[in-house]
Amino acid sequence: MERPLNIPGIAYGGDYNPEQWPEEVWAEDVRLMAEAGVNMVSVNIFSWALLEPSEGVHDFTRLDRVLDLLHAHGIAADLATPTAAPPAWFFRAHPEALPVDRYGRGLSYGSRQTFCPSSPAYREAALRIAGALGERYAGHPAVVMWHVHNEYGCHNAECFCDTSAQAFRRWLRARYGDDLAALNHAWGTAFWSQWYYDWDEILPPRATGAVPNPTHRLDWRRFCSDELLSLCTAEREVLARAAPTVPATTNFMVMHNFDALDYWRWAPELDIVSNDHYLRSTDPESEIDIAMSGDVVRSLAGGRPWLLMEHSTGAVNWQPVNRAKKAGELRRNALAHVARGADGIAYFQWRAAKAGAEQWHSAMLPHAGTDSAIWRDVVALGADLAALAEVRGSTGTAETAIVWDWDARWALELPSQPSEQVRFLELTRSWYEPLWRAGVAVDFVRPDADLTAYRLVLAPSLYLVDDAGAANLTAFAERGGTLAVGFHSGAVDENCHVRLGGYPGAFREALGVRTDELFPLLPGETVGLNGGGTASLWSERVRTAGAEPVTSYTDGPLTGVPAVTRHAHGAGAAWYLATLPDPHTLAALLTRIREEAGVRPVHPDVPPGVEAARRRGSEADYLFLIDHGGTGAEVAVAAGAVELLTGEPAAHGSVPVPPGGVAVVREPHGR
Repeated sequence: MERPLNIPGIAYGGDYNPEQWPEEVWAEDVRLMAEAGVNMVSVNIFSWALLEPSEGVHDFTRLDRVLDLLHAHGIAADLATPTAAPPAWFFRAHPEALPVDRYGRGLSYGSRQTFCPSSPAYREAALRIAGALGERYAGHPAVVMWHVHNEYGCHNAECFCDTSAQAFRRWLRARYGDDLAALNHAWGTAFWSQWYYDWDEILPPRATGAVPNPTHRLDWRRFCSDELLSLCTAEREVLARAAPTVPATTNFMVMHNFDALDYWRWAPELDIVSNDHYLRSTDPESEIDIAMSGDVVRSLAGGRPWLLMEHSTGAVNWQPVNRAKKAGELRRNALAHVARGADGIAYFQWRAAKAGAEQWHSAMLPHAGTDSAIWRDVVALGADLAALAEVRGSTGTAETAIVWDWDARWALELPSQPSEQVRFLELTRSWYEPLWRAGVAVDFVRPDADLTAYRLVLAPSLYLVDDAGAANLTAFAERGGTLAVGFHSGAVDENCHVRLGGYPGAFREALGVRTDELFPLLPGETVGLNGGGTASLWSERVRTAGAEPVTSYTDGPLTGVPAVTRHAHGAGAAWYLATLPDPHTLAALLTRIREEAGVRPVHPDVPPGVEAARRRGSEADYLFLIDHGGTGAEVAVAAGAVELLTGEPAAHGSVPVPPGGVAVVREPHGR
C-alpha cells in the first residue's frame, strides 16, 4: 500500500521539543513558525518519560495540547515514537536491558540509545508505547507521518550481553539453515582451532587475545543491523495497524562517521526514506559530502524523493570545534539537498536548548532569538522553499552509477588487511569528487542492481562481492557498458574467503589482468606514473591477460608494471585502477572513461566552483546552480526558462548565479 506524505510543496521545519519549555512559550513558537514558513515539525522524539511516568501509566495531556496547537496554526506533525530514550524507571525495573560492551562492561542509563537491541523487555515496552500513540493519534488531523524511533544505532548498535548472544545464535541458525557444518565452513573455523560442535559455543565477537575471525565479525555486523531493523519494523507494523494510510519513516545517517546499518535492507521497509546530515568542520569542501550523501539517499529511495530530517543551521555541538556557518552557507546547504532529491528540509532543532547535552547545538531559533543572522536566514529559506513548491515529486536522472555496499565496507575495514589505510568511504569519495566537479549525475547501486539505465558503472571499493553481484557487474560490460573497478575489489566472497588464482579475484577475466602480489604503499609514500602523475596508497604486480596498459609505474619496485588497464570485454569495456592516482590524474582518467562511455554532464558549460544538478518533473526539468566559489556566474539555459527563486524569465538565454548564491531554473523538456 502506497502511503504518500500529505504536505503541499516542500516540507520545512525541524525537531520541536516543547516539553523543554514553559507552555507560555508555545504560542510564540507557532507564531514564529508561521513567520518562517514552517509547515511540518517532528514532535515527541524524546518524551517517553513524560508520556509514561510509570510502567503502563500514560499521560498524553501535554502532547494533546501540542498537537492541537500545531493543527490550529496549520502546521503538520511528524509524530515520533520516543523509543530512542527509555526512562529511568524502565531500567530500574529491567536492568538486564542495559547494554554490555565487548569488554564485558555494562553501560548505565542517563543518555540516549542506551539499551540492548535484543532485550525482550525493551521490545515489549517500545511496542507498548508505540501502540498507545498509534491508538490515540491515528485520527488526529495534525499527524501526517510516523517517525519511528530516532537515529537507530547512532550510539549503540552493538550489545555483547548473554541475551544478545542468544539472539545472535538464533540469527545464525536461520542464516545457515540450522546447519552447524555450513557455519563452520563459512567462518573457516579450521583456522586457529575455532571449530564449533554446538551452537551454544558461539558467542558475540567479544574482546579476545588476538585478531578476531573476520567472518564471525562480519556476520555480527549483519546481525546487529538486522536486529535493530526488526525493532523498527515491529514499531512500524503497530502504527500501520492503527493508521493504515499514514506513512512511516525513520531517520537514516548516511554521513561520514556512521556505518552501522545496511540501509539497502532498511529502505524497502519504509514508506518514505529520510536522512540526517551534519557537516564536518574539518572538511574544507563539505558541499561534496552533502552531494554524495544526497545521491546515496536518493538511490536508497529507489530514485524517488526523500526527506532531510536533520541538518544544522550553524554549529554542531558534538564536534571538537563548534564552527558556525559562513554567510550564505545555510541556504546553499539546504538547496543542495533539494537539488539531490529532497522534498523536505528540516533541522535539529526548532528552538535552541538552554539545558542538556545539546545546549550548544545550533537551531532554527537560536539563543539570540529573532535578532540574529540565523533567524533571518531561516525565514529567507522558508520563502525559497515556498517558491520551489513545484519541484516536489521530481526525480533525478543519471547515466553513471557507483557501487556502494555495506558488506564490502564492513569487510574491508576488518583487522589484518594488507593496508589499514584503505578506507571505503574515503576511496569512494575520491572517485565521486571529480564527477561532482564535472557536473555528472550519479546514482549509487548495490552490486546486484538492475544496471540497464546506465552507461557507466564504477566500483571504487568492492573488496567483498558474491558470485551474483560479480556476474551482474561483468555482464553489464559484456552487454556494452563501461565498467571501472578499483584495486582490492573482488578479492573475497560473501564469507570473506579469498578468491584463489590471483587478484582481483571475481573480476580477473572481465578486466583481463592477473595480480600475483600486492604492494601497498606506506603513509605518505608515492610512486610516479608515466604521463607525469603520481599514485599513493596501493600498488600491485599486475600482468595483463588481454587488457592493454593505459598507465604504468615509473619508479619503485614495480617500475614498468601497469597501474591502469583497459580491456575490451564483450560489447563493452572494463577498466582496472590498480592504484590511487593523485586527484588531477584521477580526474583526467575518469573524464576519459566517462567520455568513452558517452556520459555527459547535466549542463555542458558550467564554470568551476558552480555545482550543477538536475531534477526531472513531468512537465519540466529543474536545473540547480549553486555557487561555492563565491565569484558568481552567468549560465546558459534553454529557451523559455524561468528562474524560480526570483520568478524572473531567463533573459537572453541565460541566468545569473549570484556570488555565493543559488539559481533554480525551470527548463522545458527537450534541452
